[in-house]
Amino acid sequence: MTVPLTGPRITSWTEADQAPSGYRLAWLAADSDDSPCAASVLRVFTDPSREHLAELDVRVHPANRRTGIGSALLDRALSRGRELGRRTVIAEARDQTPGASFLAARGFRPALTLLYARLALDSVDLPEIRALVERPHDGYGLRAWTGAVPAELEESFAHARRAMDDMPTGDMDFGHVSWDVERVRAAAKAVAERGDVLHTVAAMVDGSIAGFTEVVVPGSGEGDAQNYGTGVLPEHRGHGLGRWMKAASILRVRDRHPRLAGMLTDVAEQNTPMLAIVEALGYRQTHVERKYRLDL
Repeated sequence: MTVPLTGPRITSWTEADQAPSGYRLAWLAADSDDSPCAASVLRVFTDPSREHLAELDVRVHPANRRTGIGSALLDRALSRGRELGRRTVIAEARDQTPGASFLAARGFRPALTLLYARLALDSVDLPEIRALVERPHDGYGLRAWTGAVPAELEESFAHARRAMDDMPTGDMDFGHVSWDVERVRAAAKAVAERGDVLHTVAAMVDGSIAGFTEVVVPGSGEGDAQNYGTGVLPEHRGHGLGRWMKAASILRVRDRHPRLAGMLTDVAEQNTPMLAIVEALGYRQTHVERKYRLDL
């Protein structure tokens, strides 16, 4: 049953500790009983090539939907975005959900389809995965670490992040993310500060990083881990490094976190090479989400 709102109170705040890449603005709505019932967060990017962009997330308690509070929060966020000179706002919603309908009804258009998949670690074909990891790749080797990138690899890792510059993005306008050592350190620090564990596997050649894949495990070591970035530099593609690194990451997190249940990933629908890799490793699709954009 829909509960009508009588004069909801909306409180706003700005993130105190701002990251080098941006900051968040938020609005919290409380109903007539002063109980939180909805919230919106606008992530404002400050990278030079992404100063046109903001990312929106609106959440409304099911009992308070269709009361206008979601639209009120959306209007406040978009108004603030315009004041800050943002030209594009992006959002994400699971396919065929109230969130997807809400965005479409308010002028957001789908711009990128993401396929989500999960690997159940208790059903992994371990002999096959180990065989993939042990298979030699002429001229290349694997190196792995937990947490921050080793100091001697920071520059190489920052350079290797450009491997994701040409990943499929559909009709999105993400801008260009510039990675340097400071940003590499900040990303690892953010994971550690929230209590999670970052694992990285890299393909090495002549002492430099040719490709990498990252997995973040919950601090409890239970539940599902989340795949983060994966990329192979263009000059090193075609050697099977992506599957090699991801197979090694499966063994790494499984061995170090025996209570972990699974690993999650999401891949752009157009990224057929990565889709083939995760399917071959045993990931199975769970649902579809879409990135939406609204041009202000």
